[in-house]
Amino acid sequence: MAELGARERAKLPDSAFAYVDSAGRRRLPIHDDAHVRNALARFNRILFEDEGERDRARTRLLKAAKRHRIVPVGFIEGQLRPKLPTGQLTLLFADIEGSSQLLADLDDRHGSVLSSVRRLERASVRRAGGYEVDARADEFFAVFERASAALDAAVAIQRAMADHPWPDGRDVRVRIGLHTGRPTLTASGYQGISVHAGSRLCSCGHGGQILVSRPARAALAHAPGLELRHLGSYRLRGIPDEHDVYQAIVPGLREGFPPLRVDL
Repeated sequence: MAELGARERAKLPDSAFAYVDSAGRRRLPIHDDAHVRNALARFNRILFEDEGERDRARTRLLKAAKRHRIVPVGFIEGQLRPKLPTGQLTLLFADIEGSSQLLADLDDRHGSVLSSVRRLERASVRRAGGYEVDARADEFFAVFERASAALDAAVAIQRAMADHPWPDGRDVRVRIGLHTGRPTLTASGYQGISVHAGSRLCSCGHGGQILVSRPARAALAHAPGLELRHLGSYRLRGIPDEHDVYQAIVPGLREGFPPLRVDL
């Protein structure tokens, strides 16, 4: 195929679109799964004539990835998600209780269980207007501009988890922590003490439980019908000072849990 100019390349259909490699000699078609993955891996090393050409190439590659159901993890940081918010945010962290034992028990069925958990989490976050930030192994991280929306998502996740038919009649549960703060948004995601505090808060809970930090409680001050139970003040691992921890009491969800998983 002869080399085409930027204008001619822009007229090509997605199925025929191709990229020039960094040496300008070879084209990388994206009309099938293997070529899409190859182009994703090479994109940042490709030389483009101008930013407009690069933007068009990026858009077509993302469309091709979506068409082939490929999630381009790490591709051009930040391009696959909507622009993440800044300022005061409520952070939602969730992870699966007893995930190691669950993996050992379910063996090759564990992947489908994890996919189901992810689907329930993402649907709840999306409906509440939140933003997924990260999902790795059994952990899930999302942010919300309104604390009440974060609580809505947390409740929806717990209800969906309780209602879902898990294999072998198992009770697969996630623990959830909500913390409000002002994390710093970087090219690789959010950073700052509030991120660590939210993650630590989540890890000290139990499956089916929704824990709320004192800053999140303050942000939820006007949430209608909200009942929060004070569980005490604790030191969270790696976080300075003690933190008041509350549990959201929600009709229809479990209320009684063992003591928090913290070092006293």
